[in-house]
Amino acid sequence: MPRPPAIPERNWVNIQWLARLRWAEIAGQASTVLVGQFLLDGRLPITQLFLVIGIGLVSNLALELYFFGDRRREIVASNPRRREVHEWQIAVVMMVDVAILTGLLYLTGGPTNPFGLLYVVQIALATVLLTARWAWVLTGLSFLGYGLLLLASDELKIPDDNRAIGAWVALGVAAAFVVHFLQRITGALAEREEELTQARGLAARQERLASLATMAAGAAHELSTPLGTVALAAKELERALVKSSDPALAEDARLIREQVGRCRAILEQMAQGAGTVGESVAACTVGELLDETMVGIRPGPTVHRDLPGELARSTLRLPPRAVSQALRSLVTNAQDASPATVAVVVTVREDGPTLSIAIRDRGPGMPSEVLARIGEPFFTTKAPGRGMGLGLFLARAVIEGVGGSLIIDSTAGEGTEVRVTLPRDVSSQVAGPRTARSRESGSRAVVSKPA
Repeated sequence: MPRPPAIPERNWVNIQWLARLRWAEIAGQASTVLVGQFLLDGRLPITQLFLVIGIGLVSNLALELYFFGDRRREIVASNPRRREVHEWQIAVVMMVDVAILTGLLYLTGGPTNPFGLLYVVQIALATVLLTARWAWVLTGLSFLGYGLLLLASDELKIPDDNRAIGAWVALGVAAAFVVHFLQRITGALAEREEELTQARGLAARQERLASLATMAAGAAHELSTPLGTVALAAKELERALVKSSDPALAEDARLIREQVGRCRAILEQMAQGAGTVGESVAACTVGELLDETMVGIRPGPTVHRDLPGELARSTLRLPPRAVSQALRSLVTNAQDASPATVAVVVTVREDGPTLSIAIRDRGPGMPSEVLARIGEPFFTTKAPGRGMGLGLFLARAVIEGVGGSLIIDSTAGEGTEVRVTLPRDVSSQVAGPRTARSRESGSRAVVSKPA
């Protein structure tokens, strides 16, 4: 049978969880011995029992020192300098636990000790933490250990009247461990299902984005020629009108030419990837990013910046063009929603390793049924000809693509606030697929990456 591939991250989590569980086991074993000796009127070989428990204590101390001795390695969870954890190491630790349990049962009645149920707990734990091969090895070892107890063991020196209490406690302990393991498995499966759902949603959005990029590139190619023809004709018309001393019509022709030039610039951006994060990471200041965001926005409603001077000079590392385009789209949406006399407020704050940008308008807000669909491609509440419903969708794709998050809060009659969180250094983000979480509650739509 081929050896299953190693899962280092899972093994690292499991060894930490196992170490904490073993401390609880050691404390429980010591407490049980003391209760049996002093509360149940037992005559137990307490010295020998504590020597066996001491083996578990020393082994767990060694485990802690070997894997977690240098706490500085745990500052970053993905630090490559931490010790690699192999599955066989976890299996060996659990074999030691089976041996310790066998030793404790040998000194306290063997098969007549109700705590023999804890073999089932060890098997359940092995099933949770290890692959099938090692789980069967631990099962066989437990079976062998209990078989040895049938051949030889010391008598359980506790009065018969008190043994029922011991059986009751043993059942409670075994049941508690089994329930804990099953809940852990169920929780892990639920988390995995949620992650898969989020990954499918993100993949679907990325597929839509790729389709839009292809469509945009095709549109840019097809429209470049007729737009060039229109621009040339407008230029000739402008010259003719200037010669005919008709300044009003000449101005109209000049406006046509300017708007055609703007259309061609937009098409060039679309051909470069429809707003996807295809550019390389570069350094820029927060002020420069915000300045680039404001390029090309309408003069009204005005946009008020709330950006502390010290923060404006701090450095970011991200794809500046793509991120500024995404933020520009959000600011433009806020301008569309706001009354002409009320300013849109852009607030920028530092939050540790992330940058928080809030864009606030004082428009009519959005009802919950609209908020539930906001961000879908081609869904828009604007009047015909004012938008295609792609701005927020593309902005969200860009922000998620650099490891950020986007949250929309809207209250009918009070306006809407879009909060964007961006990492200050995109290159420091952990490599690998990102998942997005979308949840809606009342008048909130949330899009965020996991912890």
